Amino acid sequence: MGLREQIEQLYERDVKTLDRPAALRVFNEFKFFLNGGEVRAAQRSTGNKSGWIVNDWVKKGILLGFRLGEMTDVSSNEHFRYFDKNTYPLKRLTIDHQVRVVPGGTSIRDGCFIAKGVVIMPPAYINVGAYVDEGTMIDSHALVGSCAQIGKRVHISAATQIGGVLEPVGAMPVIIEDDVMVGGNCGIYEGTIVKRRAVIGAGVVLTGSTPVYDIVNNAIYRRTPEEPLVIPEGAVVVQGSRHIDAAFARQHHLALYTPIIIKYRDEKTDAGTALEESLR
Repeated sequence: MGLREQIEQLYERDVKTLDRPAALRVFNEFKFFLNGGEVRAAQRSTGNKSGWIVNDWVKKGILLGFRLGEMTDVSSNEHFRYFDKNTYPLKRLTIDHQVRVVPGGTSIRDGCFIAKGVVIMPPAYINVGAYVDEGTMIDSHALVGSCAQIGKRVHISAATQIGGVLEPVGAMPVIIEDDVMVGGNCGIYEGTIVKRRAVIGAGVVLTGSTPVYDIVNNAIYRRTPEEPLVIPEGAVVVQGSRHIDAAFARQHHLALYTPIIIKYRDEKTDAGTALEESLR
């Protein structure tokens, strides 16, 4: 029986009825491949509009680890007390991984993949199931949530939140494709997909319930029951607002926040985002 079939069978059973040592052996094998990036919570696909599919069995494996885990004391010392499931300690990185983890309070949970050349500024947090590809920078006070998929040469700027999507198991995680620039204090949630070379301006919030207005192509992008919110390739997204037509709203000059695509990436935009290369 393959690893996927074993994970799915164990996930469906009551954890109290499992042969715990045997289940842990399966889970640890699964986590080995998760740490190595050989299994992922989502992967590219040409079979749908978004270009990605969810591997729900991988999410089941991650959830199985929480069920099998037991609370343990992982405190640094008597002044810094921490308690977590023993199935998900901190990830063990060595100099051979060629990942820059700058001192200052960063935590990387076991069960995520961090490729060579990644730079992580303090403090940052990367959760289980995340996939961070080569050459990406995770800046200070940034979060990469559970199962988020981050491409090559991405910049996640300071104080940005990449939301985690672990449950339900069939839900698309947040995906940031290659060469994307995400500005400071952004929030990207609820399975949003940002296609390659897009620029997300500082302070932009993208969710499944927020429509995005493309004033270049006269289009509106939003999540549907079948597809997540998808930000097009090369789009430059900034904060905007739209008026509310109700009488009370007009009386008080009220407006709703909305992200707006004001342009598509060009040579001038590329020059601006290339400045970070001198820091690597």
